Amino acid sequence: MTEKVSMRIAYGKALVELGKTNPDVVVLSADVSNSDHSYMFEEAFPDRFINVGIAEQALVDVAAGLAYSGKIPFANTFAFLFATRALEMVRTHLCYGKANVKLMAAYAGLSDSFDGPTHHSVTDLAIIRSMPNMTVVIPGDPVALNKLLPQVATWDGPVYFRLNRNEVPVLFDDSYNPRIGEAITLRKGEDLTILCNGLMVSRTLEAARILEKKGTDTRVLEIHTLKPLDRDSIIKAARETGTLVTVEEHSVIGGLGGAVAEIVAEDHPVPVRRVGILDRFAETGPYDALLDKYGMSVDDIVKASLEAVKMKK
Repeated sequence: MTEKVSMRIAYGKALVELGKTNPDVVVLSADVSNSDHSYMFEEAFPDRFINVGIAEQALVDVAAGLAYSGKIPFANTFAFLFATRALEMVRTHLCYGKANVKLMAAYAGLSDSFDGPTHHSVTDLAIIRSMPNMTVVIPGDPVALNKLLPQVATWDGPVYFRLNRNEVPVLFDDSYNPRIGEAITLRKGEDLTILCNGLMVSRTLEAARILEKKGTDTRVLEIHTLKPLDRDSIIKAARETGTLVTVEEHSVIGGLGGAVAEIVAEDHPVPVRRVGILDRFAETGPYDALLDKYGMSVDDIVKASLEAVKMKK
C-alpha cells in the first residue's frame, strides 16, 4: 500500500529546513499556524515569525513591506482567503509592484472538507493565475513540496503555493527533480495525454493503470506549475497524442483545464476533456467522498479519457 503523509506536517518541517538555510526567510500567519503547521517555524525561529491575527489584508500588506525591506516573506492563510478577502491587496500591493512575497495557500480545493462551501477554494486558481506577474505552483506530494519550496524562496516575485490539508500518497522519491515552469512526464503513452496536478496526480496515475488494462496507452503529464505554463510540453503532447484530458481539484472553469484549452486553441487544436468541479459549490463531508461526489473520482478520469480518445477518432 502506498504510504500517506500529512501535507501540513510536511510543510511545517520543510519551512523549518528552509529557515535554516536561508536567513532572509520570514514567516507570517493570519492566526492559522496551528492549522497549517507553520507554528514549527515559530518554534525554531521566534524572532522571524509574525502572527498578524485574523486580518488577511494586513497579512499581505505586512508581507509586502517586509519584501521591500529585503526579506523573503512566506505569508500563511487558507487558500480561499487569498483569492477573496485579501485579493485587492494581492493584486495591487503584490502583483502590480512585483513584491517578492510567497503566498502559502493552505487547505486548498475541497481539503477543508468539514468547514463547508464557504471555506472550499474551488475558484482560487482561476482568480490568482489571471493576476499579472504571479507564479502559481501546486505540489503533488510531500516530496514535491520539499523540492519546490526552496525554489519558491529564490524565485523572483510573488508566488501562490497551493497546499493540501490532508494526508496524501507519497508518489515520488529523491530522483524526482521538478523545476518551476517545467512540466514532468510521469508516464509515456501515445493514445492520449492526461495533464494533472496536486492530489489529483495520484488519482490520475491510478486511472492510467486502469486505462492500460483497457488497451489505452496513456501519457501522464504533471503540471505542478500552473503559471508560467510549460506551453512547449503541452503542445508536444497535443501533437503526439492527439487528445488531452485535464484533471484538477478545482472548478473546470479557469484553472488547469481553462489554461490548457487556451493554449491548444491557439497553437494546435485537439479535443480537450476537463475533469474537475462542474461550476458549483460543494458541501461539507469526508474529503475523499467529496472528491468522488463532485466529479474527481478515478472512474471520472477513466470515463473522460475514453471519451477523449473517441473524440479523436
